Amino acid sequence: MSRFIYPQATCIAGVDEVGRGPLVGAVVTAAVILDPENPIDGLADSKKLTEKRRLALFDEIKQKALCWSLGRAEPEEIDQLNILHATMLAMQRAVAGLTVVPDFVLIDGNRCPALPMKSQAVVKGDSLVAEISAASIIAKVTRDLEMAALDAAYPGYGFARHKGYPTPYHLEKLSLLGATPQHRRSFAPVRNVLAAAGK
Repeated sequence: MSRFIYPQATCIAGVDEVGRGPLVGAVVTAAVILDPENPIDGLADSKKLTEKRRLALFDEIKQKALCWSLGRAEPEEIDQLNILHATMLAMQRAVAGLTVVPDFVLIDGNRCPALPMKSQAVVKGDSLVAEISAASIIAKVTRDLEMAALDAAYPGYGFARHKGYPTPYHLEKLSLLGATPQHRRSFAPVRNVLAAAGK
């Protein structure tokens, strides 16, 4: 994986998000500053790693990174702001939570949130930039664990399995069981179920 080099940038943070598409739960973001003296082998887009490998890297990143931080936007904020603006807010929160202030931030995707330091969007950054790969792993494992907890709190929906994405199974259970308080009410499948129930 190539390490992006930027003039005058000595401390680079990578930022990624997980959970824009699901119908339930928060959108979770992570910001990571890696330690050049403590390299981590095997960083890659979290979606391309096995769950076992993701969990191992999750622990290694937390131990070896100079610092890392999580940001999130809850379902109510997503419904208020829309998913794009909520994601930008969650990214701002992740960067603000870093204990070391980066002088440059690389964001996965094609747009950057407003930040107090220089930033650049990198399309497919989770496959190209080590810092973004690390952030994608931290964010995905964190959100997957939250979905497992939600599955225990609301059995029957299969959250641990589909992670809240609108799979046929999730849509069927949503129709049968109704929406939980953690469902995003502004997303059409949830909105339609609530409307059918007169809510």
